[in-house]
Amino acid sequence: MRVGIDLGGTKIEGIALDPAGRTLARRRVPTPRGDYAGTVEAVAALAEWLEHQAGGQAHVGIGMPGAVSPGTGLVKNANSTWLIGRPFQVDLSERLRREVRCANDANCLALSEAVDGAAAGARCVFGVIVGTGTGGGIVVDGQVLTGPNAIAGEWGHNPLPWPRLASDSGDTGGAAPEWPGPPCYCGRTGCVETFLSGPGLSRDFQAASGEVIEASEIVSRAASDPRAEACLQRYDDRMARALAAVINLLDPDVIVLGGGLSNLDRLYDRVPARWGGFVFSDVVRTRLVKAAHGDASGVRGAAWLWPSDLGDGRPSGERNGEGDGRGL
Repeated sequence: MRVGIDLGGTKIEGIALDPAGRTLARRRVPTPRGDYAGTVEAVAALAEWLEHQAGGQAHVGIGMPGAVSPGTGLVKNANSTWLIGRPFQVDLSERLRREVRCANDANCLALSEAVDGAAAGARCVFGVIVGTGTGGGIVVDGQVLTGPNAIAGEWGHNPLPWPRLASDSGDTGGAAPEWPGPPCYCGRTGCVETFLSGPGLSRDFQAASGEVIEASEIVSRAASDPRAEACLQRYDDRMARALAAVINLLDPDVIVLGGGLSNLDRLYDRVPARWGGFVFSDVVRTRLVKAAHGDASGVRGAAWLWPSDLGDGRPSGERNGEGDGRGL
């Protein structure tokens, strides 16, 4: 039996899977923002609750923002900044009295969708999370690619490509120039995350209109509020440019979107319609799809971090990183 935990910036979600991948139990709890010890305890308590509901001890995998540094064993690059510099994997393993496996949450999304989701059967998959933060993960031939620095797929902390001046983008609805761009928690400006995350979308609307509203309200207003529609058009365009840079570098068969903003259905038509102007090819065969498992993709992928010798015949693993190194 496997338990997967998706540690997000505002919520922690967990799932227990039987050996065939069927859901035995599932639960969501709030993230204790800013509280490291509270976060460790919340994750451990959720894992124990899932095990109790499923009727036995499980192998636990964690999808988390950022990554565990191969050099120090400490968390790095997390937009949940209270985790940075902390031995999260060690502390959680000690709390649960067993080994726990951790991976970037976007890696977990990509793995889940490559195993039995919207990208099943594809050789090269790029998974994207657009929610509280923005991240990416890569699966090649059924294995998560982490790299020697554990940063493969860290798409959100590259600069937004081909930045526009406000005057370059037509009817911007009062948008600010994209360069140098908003400040990011990583210490730089103009990162993809500052534009394509939920808070980034809200920030863009505020800059153009002076009004502070959540990303979900921007989406719901778009049909009747020209300012909201202009904001979403800018989002479409920025997503297209950001993903075109990924296609130019990785040339994936499938790009899978997860996270709250992946539910914006317009993206799946409008982004591919725009990215051709930035991809260095005469044709673009890469498919853009919504995660088949929805908001369960991250937790399912975390559960699949464990290897195939648990008895179900469905391997998982990571290349140049944690895991057993065997392919699907």
